[in-house]
Amino acid sequence: MGRKSKQPEKPSSAWQGTYGDMITLMLCFFVMLYNPSEVDVTQLATITQSLQMNETETTSGGMSLSAGRLADLGNNINSLPASEKGKSLGNAKKKAVSLFAPDVKSNKITITSDERGLVITLASDSFFEEGSADLNMDESRDTLLRLSQFFEDPELKNRRFRIEGHTDNTPVADTAKFASNWELSAARAMNVLHYLSDYGVNEKQFSIAGYADTRPMFSNDTPEGRAYNRRVDIIILDEGHF
Repeated sequence: MGRKSKQPEKPSSAWQGTYGDMITLMLCFFVMLYNPSEVDVTQLATITQSLQMNETETTSGGMSLSAGRLADLGNNINSLPASEKGKSLGNAKKKAVSLFAPDVKSNKITITSDERGLVITLASDSFFEEGSADLNMDESRDTLLRLSQFFEDPELKNRRFRIEGHTDNTPVADTAKFASNWELSAARAMNVLHYLSDYGVNEKQFSIAGYADTRPMFSNDTPEGRAYNRRVDIIILDEGHF
């Protein structure tokens, strides 16, 4: 009489609980990393809805999830004090990219963001003659009109703006009416503000600054670098830089 073969033991399912816990922790981690400054309200609502789970839903071998647990986490992150200003600047950046598409395409404007806020950079060579603070209105009129339209957006009514003039490291000519690049950079910022004011912006929301060649974006050792350094930055200020 042959011996009865021994049946293999069923594999343990204990790993499923650990696996479920790990996935949940990873999801919470990436939700916390989600940058509120780039929040799209519609996308956030979709994500929040997808995270809501019915009380009866469970992960096999793992723990039960209470309804709305992850959704509440997302809502708490979105309601942090910094999120409203971040959301506002995120929306402003999207509008700026759309509104200034012709200027970006023609390399008159670049749109970036840094610790100061949203930065709209005017390529100086497209707006001013070399060594001059007088705006070339034939080239800049349409752009200035779009800028004034942008700054009158209701979402920006409580914001502050700063116009910063910059130059390369080439000294001003002896025949120029400016004593140095300091005066030239400040005059360019001031003239941009004057024209924007003529087109209807509220001057009280603005400040101006001239930095001469002290804050270059690129090396002044090449003509291309100097061209990028000759610029006017218009900044939608973050609340910490008022």
